[in-house]
Amino acid sequence: MDRLKVVVLFGGCSEEHDISVKSAKEIIACMDTDKYDVYPIYISKTGEWTLRKQAEYAADASERAQAVISPDKSAHGILVSGKDGCGKIYIDAVFPAMHGRMGEDGRIQGLLEMSGIPYVGCGVESSVLAMDKSLAYLVARNAGVATPEFCVLHDRCAAEAARFAYPVFVKPARSGSSFGVSKVGGAAELDAAVELARRYDRKVLIEEAVSGYEVGCAIMGNGEDLLVGEVDRILLSDGFFRIHQEAHPDEGSENATVTVPADIPKETGERVKGIAKRLYRALGCGGLARVDLFLRENGDIVLNEVNTMPGCTSYSRYPKMMAAAGISMSDWIDRVIALAIARRLA
Repeated sequence: MDRLKVVVLFGGCSEEHDISVKSAKEIIACMDTDKYDVYPIYISKTGEWTLRKQAEYAADASERAQAVISPDKSAHGILVSGKDGCGKIYIDAVFPAMHGRMGEDGRIQGLLEMSGIPYVGCGVESSVLAMDKSLAYLVARNAGVATPEFCVLHDRCAAEAARFAYPVFVKPARSGSSFGVSKVGGAAELDAAVELARRYDRKVLIEEAVSGYEVGCAIMGNGEDLLVGEVDRILLSDGFFRIHQEAHPDEGSENATVTVPADIPKETGERVKGIAKRLYRALGCGGLARVDLFLRENGDIVLNEVNTMPGCTSYSRYPKMMAAAGISMSDWIDRVIALAIARRLA
């Protein structure tokens, strides 16, 4: 059987560039070389695209060639520069292991739709909706899922914040991994929090602080046929969860303990899974996503956010939730690539 030619796209111009590089390294290491020919394409922080050898992930890798995904459907592949001009390589699928802006916000997905190449993960519309927290909250409410009370910040910060009792969260509407997020304890802290959030996005949210535990669901599948990993639970000692911004995230969070399977009653876990699947479908997700929720002490479940390309590093939650359900990283990588090809052929 011929091996599938798969591009793993990583890096990018977002604040989550370094996380994407780590995700790609884990993904490629777990891809069966008897099944796949892997073409790692690195996008630098300034937007240059280069094809790397499989062992090269860092920005300073020595051997490289310019390579891009062609938007021409007849090419169905990548264009690679060389001494003799530009060559073309047919590609069966793309795994866009990219996080945050210009990675999971619909822009890369739009290019891949134009190319006609099957790709892992959510489509354009669901990527746009999930990335913008204010839009995701509106979709969730329409689906009967509770969300934090929130407002989109306009010019009058104090007037907007007055709707809520402190503490509140100030966050970029379209960013990930808690970059630019602040927990604000009083009006004196508000302007600085807004300034920080606007470094990452001109659209800023103020939202209520939801009391309770954060729980997460790793979901895989298309349409009605969904597979859910074990639920995890995050226990905080202080502040809020921001694993990717630690000095040594592979050694664990400085303020959080993640337990998987979550130490919650089975019935509660099933309710969490059911709501996560409802959100996944309401947003039109496909392939894979991680749904993060709050579990209040009274048992109410509230949306936190939906990650349409969750982290795949050695310390990321999605692989751990799938592993706890008996699905190895190699296995679910096979499955999401197959789902991508099946969706394109449907």
